[in-house]
Amino acid sequence: MRVLLLTHSFNSLSQRLFGLLRAQGHEVSVELDIADSVTEEAVALFRPDLVLAPFLKRRIPASVWSRTVCLVVHPGVPGDQGPSALDWMLMRGDTHWGVTVLQAVQDYDAGEVWAWEPFAVRPGASKSSVYRREVTQAAVVAVQRALQRFVPGQWQPAPEGAVAPHGPGRWLPLMPQAERRIDWQHDDTATVLRKIAAADGFPGVLDAFWGQPSRLFDAHAASGAVVARCAVAAPGELVARRGPALLRRTVDGAVWIGHVRPDDGQAARADGASALKLAATRVFVTQAAALPLWEVPLLRDDGEWDELRYHEFGPEGARVGWLDFDFHNGAMSERQCLRLRDALRWVRARATQVLVLAGGQEFFSNGIHLHDIEAAQRIDGDSAADASWRAINAIDDVALEILTLTDRITVAALQGNAGAGGCFLALAADEVWAHEGVVLNPHYKNMGNLYGSEYWTYSLPRRIGEAASRAVMQQRLPLVAPLAVQRGLLDACFAVGGHAFVEQARERALALAAAYDLPLRLQDKARRRAEDEARKPLARYREEELQRMQRNFYGFDPSYHVARHHFVYRKPHAWTPRHLAPHRDIAPRPVPQPAPHTA
Repeated sequence: MRVLLLTHSFNSLSQRLFGLLRAQGHEVSVELDIADSVTEEAVALFRPDLVLAPFLKRRIPASVWSRTVCLVVHPGVPGDQGPSALDWMLMRGDTHWGVTVLQAVQDYDAGEVWAWEPFAVRPGASKSSVYRREVTQAAVVAVQRALQRFVPGQWQPAPEGAVAPHGPGRWLPLMPQAERRIDWQHDDTATVLRKIAAADGFPGVLDAFWGQPSRLFDAHAASGAVVARCAVAAPGELVARRGPALLRRTVDGAVWIGHVRPDDGQAARADGASALKLAATRVFVTQAAALPLWEVPLLRDDGEWDELRYHEFGPEGARVGWLDFDFHNGAMSERQCLRLRDALRWVRARATQVLVLAGGQEFFSNGIHLHDIEAAQRIDGDSAADASWRAINAIDDVALEILTLTDRITVAALQGNAGAGGCFLALAADEVWAHEGVVLNPHYKNMGNLYGSEYWTYSLPRRIGEAASRAVMQQRLPLVAPLAVQRGLLDACFAVGGHAFVEQARERALALAAAYDLPLRLQDKARRRAEDEARKPLARYREEELQRMQRNFYGFDPSYHVARHHFVYRKPHAWTPRHLAPHRDIAPRPVPQPAPHTA
């Protein structure tokens, strides 16, 4: 079947569906929703059997949906309508929700329902987290069910598996900031967390720090011990700092707020995208420095939040160390890389047989922090090139620690997606595991033809060979986890979602630690590392990669800096990248147009 993915951006859901449909043998092409005329042209060129729209912010033109079956993925239950479906759901505190696949008609979210899939809402989950996990998985199920009901040439879905009739639609508008406003004098911790969670990713909750209007993201509840330490503070008062976050008192507790986007006064702009989203302690670096630093140990049993956490399990002699590094959106600033490097050096002294590098629940890692680099000149008086150079060296230090940890088995356990440098950070481990919902983007070229580092020129060829490595680095398409296993980038893919994956990964890690042949495997690992080092030192791989990266950062070609700027400020696309749109390479062929369908 020929499927055209029409999407506002090639986001995580679009990538998952793209990889899944291609793996099932469908011919898939992508068109970014730029203008009605562009969409019409794409349909004329590709002549799809159907158009699938996983993420839109505009209506599909009638000239398209009246002639071609167009299925829209809506992150809501049947009958729900409007652009803030997840926002309203989280603000209401619903415990169950769903994803609906419906046919495009003149009105938003009003067409015939082809399929829908319910899901339970995780308590305390943010909108971005629900979208990446529950919504994406439910969408995969609902889309496949809808495609099973599609009969080429027929406008209506096949009756088999028909969706039960649902009630009249309920339209809810774009949620305004007035609905999101935090009243620090009256809102309890649960209410504050719910409001920020419902605006996570976009558009953030408009508030203020030290009188500066800012949009708040990435909130976490403080533990009882922390709340006791700030009991004398007034509600709304900023009390302490830790990592990227600032601690703010509520009427009954406190919350850590990790990221903010300063509001530049363009209040009329509803998108909140007029400034960069950065760590709160970075945006307010001077004010934050006056607050006390409340750190927590890396190894701890309580529920206190921090970006890094380490724990151990298993019997003596078969111990597993588990290191979480849950960096917001998977982006790793120089500070975060150095902290992770130091954590890995500390872990070396622990008597474990297996070390699991678990990344974060939403992302394993997406490599260096491009927002942080973009902000370097404004905040540090530094150049973006210098900030990029320091960042890539810092993440290289992390990869080096993993590659040289030869006295235990290292496992990268991907709970979420990984992109660019984050993929190759994972490949530094001995084994790489993921669940079937994980999407990899093992390439750098989409960011201005970056060459890349993280010792990929060593770790990738040792895994899949030189020829296959060149092919991976030249392509720019996402890989779903099952396909990544087939190509040798992953060692195992198991479990449907993150929760089951973590449980099974713990069991597998314990089995590795207790394996009868572990001593022999560790001897072989140390021997191979020594042989590789004698053949070509890791320092040489790094030097060669950084020579190429130096040209990317400081050379005459500005493409990296341009691509980074467009990425962090979410500049609208002027065209669909050709690697996503093979239909653009097809010469247009005039074909008879079917008569318009009237809904």
